[in-house]
Amino acid sequence: MENLVFNYFMPTKILFGPGSLNRLKDENLQGKKALIVISAGTSMKKYGYLDRLTAILKEKGIEYIVFDKILPNPIKKHVMEGAKLAKEESCDFVIGLGGGSSIDSAKSIALMAKHDGDYWVYIVGGTGKGKMPTNGALPIVAITTTAGTGTEADPWTVITNEETNEKIGYGNQYTFPTLSIVDPELMLSVPPHLTAYQGFDAFFHAVEGFIAKIATPVSSMFALKSVELIAKYLPLCVKDGTNIEARTYVALANTLAGFVESTSSCTSEHSMEHALSAFYPDLPHGAGLIMLSEAYHTFFASKVPQRYIQLARAMGVDVDQLPEDERPFAFVKAMKKLQEECGVGNLKMSDYGIKEDEIEKLADNAIKTMGGLFEVDPYKLSFEETVQIMRNAYK
Repeated sequence: MENLVFNYFMPTKILFGPGSLNRLKDENLQGKKALIVISAGTSMKKYGYLDRLTAILKEKGIEYIVFDKILPNPIKKHVMEGAKLAKEESCDFVIGLGGGSSIDSAKSIALMAKHDGDYWVYIVGGTGKGKMPTNGALPIVAITTTAGTGTEADPWTVITNEETNEKIGYGNQYTFPTLSIVDPELMLSVPPHLTAYQGFDAFFHAVEGFIAKIATPVSSMFALKSVELIAKYLPLCVKDGTNIEARTYVALANTLAGFVESTSSCTSEHSMEHALSAFYPDLPHGAGLIMLSEAYHTFFASKVPQRYIQLARAMGVDVDQLPEDERPFAFVKAMKKLQEECGVGNLKMSDYGIKEDEIEKLADNAIKTMGGLFEVDPYKLSFEETVQIMRNAYK
């Protein structure tokens, strides 16, 4: 049964819809000097998104400085560098412009700009010390240019400690963005394979949040709608990235999945993927989740069949026509079909250099660094079962 006793805390103002970046002009931003956090890639400059943002800031009389080192799997070193720069330049708020890596980094930088010492002292899990941050964080503005992480609508930030190969999610009440802009027009430039990877990241946020044992009626409502929209519109986005209606619905699904992450939780599927991309940072997070998904959800479908039947229905499957014992697994079949429609049905761990004899080490890393997610699984996995799921996923 879902939790009928829960808290709901969602302090982020969200401006959603095509053209929303322009609405930033009318917002009262909480500061006079911004640290703008973007990736080390070229897209924010190439597509003019950075110029559009800085033009709005200039119009509003707000100073800014750009920090442009963020990697696709962001690392602690850059969080510390960004926080040092924010302090030196007396920035009083942080803007994350780009995908999940830039916005996650902006959140962590905003926290560390108000604290001394090392970021990892605050991390819960692995070698983190779990220290409570006492000074809050600088206000955070999230401007997302992808539909994948939902980070614009949740407090979570995922950073890798490159010294220890620990990729750990972290968040608290201070790391919610104060303002988020979700403008699907900024997503038209995302190439097909990244559109698919990001869309499936959102999909699994919703699915995992739906099966998690801390799911609530609120999170489940968001999750099922997110799954429905991704199943319908993600293939259209992959086929034609300029389809603004499809982009908008996938962006909505992503933001809804962020709401799921604010009101429920990911499960151990995410812990397993974080272990993969902690050791193999060239592996895109969404691709890693896709690789794990068939083995993972085949295992769990038999543990909470009613939840998987509801997920299959959300994907448009007429489960009532199926024999009862096949109904939960109809979700896995529909998910595989969706992956094939999006051109990501044949991803292999071995393509990224991951070796089968490393799986026990990776499973151990998943449990030690993000063991908290194993605690919210609807069934408690043993180490051996974790290894077996990852072995079954390996190809």
